[in-house]
Amino acid sequence: MSLKQSATLLQSKNGINCIKQRANSWWSGVQMGPPDAILGVTEAFRRDSNPNKINLGVGAYRDDNGKPYVLSCVRKAEEQIKAKNLDKEYAPISGSADFCKRSIELALGEGSEVVANGLNATVQGSAPPSSATSSPGNKTVYVPTPTWGNHTPIFKHSGLDVKSYKYYDPKTCGLDFKGALDDISKKSIILLHACAHNPTGVDPNKEQWAELSQLILKKNLFTFFDMAYQGFATGSVDNDALAVRLFLKDGHRIALAQSYAKNMGLYGERAGAFSVVGSSKDEADRVHVPDQDPHQGAVLEPAHQRGAHRQRDPGRRDPQECLEVKGMADRIISVRTKLRDNLKKEGSTKNWEHITNQIGMFCFTGMTPPQVEKLTKEHSVYLTKDGRISMAGVTSKNVEYLAHAVHEVTK
Repeated sequence: MSLKQSATLLQSKNGINCIKQRANSWWSGVQMGPPDAILGVTEAFRRDSNPNKINLGVGAYRDDNGKPYVLSCVRKAEEQIKAKNLDKEYAPISGSADFCKRSIELALGEGSEVVANGLNATVQGSAPPSSATSSPGNKTVYVPTPTWGNHTPIFKHSGLDVKSYKYYDPKTCGLDFKGALDDISKKSIILLHACAHNPTGVDPNKEQWAELSQLILKKNLFTFFDMAYQGFATGSVDNDALAVRLFLKDGHRIALAQSYAKNMGLYGERAGAFSVVGSSKDEADRVHVPDQDPHQGAVLEPAHQRGAHRQRDPGRRDPQECLEVKGMADRIISVRTKLRDNLKKEGSTKNWEHITNQIGMFCFTGMTPPQVEKLTKEHSVYLTKDGRISMAGVTSKNVEYLAHAVHEVTK
C-alpha cells in the first residue's frame, strides 16, 4: 500500500470515528426511564419453572383457563369492517363521528339531556385519559392516593402540577371517606375514578358519591372522571356510570375519559374517547376540535373503527355485547367469593371481606411487601410489591392453591 493510500485510509477511519462520536453524543444526555413494575413481574413469572405458578400482575382480562379472551361481538365488528374494504385516508381530527356519539351515549345513557342539547364536545382517542383540556385557568390536579400509575406522568406532561388526596385506608383495605372529604374541600381540579378504582378496587357507595358531588359542587371544583371499566365492574353499564350521571344531574360540568381496553378487551387498539361537558351548546362548540382540515390532526388507526360498531343502530345497544361484558364481570365477582371462602376454609382468622367488598379487576389484599416477597419466592405467585392482585389471573383451577399460599404467608 502506498503512502498516499495509507493517508487516505487513515483520514477515512478518523472521519468515521468522528461521525460515530458525534452521533453518540446526541443521545448521551438521555436518561434511562424507570423500569415497568408489571413487566418485571411478568418476566420473572415466565422464567419460573413451577407448574403451579400464577401471574396476578398483568391487568388484562383472562378467561377461566387463564387465556386471553376476545369478545365474539368484537370479532363480528372486525368482519364488518373488513367487508367495508376501507382505505387508509386520514380521519377527521375528532375521529369517527359515530364512534364519538355512541361513546358519550354509553356513558351518559340513552336520552341524555347533555347529548340532546349538544352540551358535550367528544373526540376519539387512545385509551389512557388525556388531560389536554382539563379546566380553564386551573394548573393543579389532585389524584387519589393511590391511583393508576400513568395518571401522574400524563398530567405532568400536559403542564399540570400533580398533588394527591386521601383515598385508600390500608387499615381497613377500604375507603378513607373522611380523609377524602377533608382533602377534597381544599382542592381545584379533582380526578375521580368513575368505577372499579385502579389499583385498589375500592369505590364510594351511592350515598358517598352523592355527598362527594355536593361538596365538590359547593367548592366549585372542576371534576375529571376516568372511566376505564364501565360494565366490567358490576356487569351493568348503567350501574357503573352512576357517579358520572349523578354529577351531571347535580349540575357539574366535567371532563370524561373513556376506555374500551378493559370492558371490550381492546388492549391493542387503544380505543377510547374524551369528552368535555359545557354549560351551553355554544360553549361545547368552541371547545370541540374543528374538523375542517383533517390533515392537521393525528392519524387514527383504522382498528379504532371497530369501536364504532359496538352499537350499530342509533340508540340501541348490542345485546350480545352486554351479555359478554356481564359474563366477564360475573366471573371476576365469582372468583373473589371463591378466594375469600377458601381463605376461611384454610383456617385464616383474618378478615378477608375486603376481597368481595372491592370491585373490578384489581384487589388490594393488604399483604405487606415481605409477605408478597415470600409468596413469590416460596409459592411462585407473582404480584406487585404493594399487594395488589389482578383478579383476572385467578381461576376456578388455581384459586385453592392461591388461597393456601396466601394463608401460609399471612398467618
